[in-house]
Amino acid sequence: MGHLTMAKEEVYRALAKRLDKNPVGAPVNETLMKILHIMFTETQAMIGSKFPAGMVKLEKLVEITGIPAEELKGHLNDMADKGLVIDVPRHDSFYYMATPLVIGFFEYTFMRVTDKLPMQELAELFNAYHQEPGVVEEFFGSPTKMFQTWAYESLMPEEVETEVLPYEKASEMIRDAGGGSLTMCYCRHQAQHLGTACDAPVEDVCTSLGNAAEWLIRRGFARRATVDELLRVLDKTEELGLVHLADNVQNKPAYICHCCGCCCGVLKSANEHGILTAHPSNFIPHINDELCNGCGVCAKRCHVNALSVSERVPGDKKSRKAELDKEKCLGCGACIRGCKQGAMALVRRKEIYVPPVNKKEQMMRIAMEKGKIPGR
Repeated sequence: MGHLTMAKEEVYRALAKRLDKNPVGAPVNETLMKILHIMFTETQAMIGSKFPAGMVKLEKLVEITGIPAEELKGHLNDMADKGLVIDVPRHDSFYYMATPLVIGFFEYTFMRVTDKLPMQELAELFNAYHQEPGVVEEFFGSPTKMFQTWAYESLMPEEVETEVLPYEKASEMIRDAGGGSLTMCYCRHQAQHLGTACDAPVEDVCTSLGNAAEWLIRRGFARRATVDELLRVLDKTEELGLVHLADNVQNKPAYICHCCGCCCGVLKSANEHGILTAHPSNFIPHINDELCNGCGVCAKRCHVNALSVSERVPGDKKSRKAELDKEKCLGCGACIRGCKQGAMALVRRKEIYVPPVNKKEQMMRIAMEKGKIPGR
């Protein structure tokens, strides 16, 4: 039986190597192997290991895997139910794409409550995987990030209102999409299983738009939500001082997360590893020293520890002022909403960041930066 066990393990190793070929890959280690053994049956692992890049027709997968069409459709349907495959209807057929690790089945797993998977064990394994050498660097180390920060629109200075581009305004993206979906915050849901969750909302808070929302709704990961509902979530999360992290693209972003530094995998990684994990917004807080009384509320509200309070004159508490680390600051606006002294304001950064046009360009940039495809 030893050769059978070895053959089975090779199937899962091939799947792990395939996942690592994605622009945002999956460093192969024993923690990942445990996750894959839970998420994929052996046949599903074989299918996943043979997926080409991008979308592919069923007929091509039949040719690649050697599995008859009807049998293969059943496996693919089961995989889509677990978030391991994305199936897209086109005309009278479906196109399929293997879901990457992130943004992918890591997130989908905790978008809902299910008894079909060992959620507690997976929460612990996912958390352990993030601590493995090289994982954070693979997820967030590229110059082009998966996420960009959207500043609070209510704080944007009036004098630049006409200069604000559509991809800088969450409300405009939501209205353009005509609605979308809401689901559980997967990070805080995972944190609940770990016993580390904060009191920020878990239900009906993670926002998706466009085709991503349609797929999540069809597969039972999310519920449909109107423009008004999504805008109310935007307002509510700003009141709570959460950070808006969105798909790092100009057109048709797939998701908007409303994040906290204690549970969010992106912000936690920034805090624990001291690296930039999301592109900052094109805004940054300006501190008025004359109005700042050094109360420290802004520092407590900052999710990435970009603010601190220090005494300008040692031993003189009246000289306490807020200090901003511009290299860490995401420009979200959470600190400003908490300043009762009116000592902070959002201003335009000197250098304006322009995101990739769409998801294809974003993934191409990341792949080239990592040397996974030749540069143009």
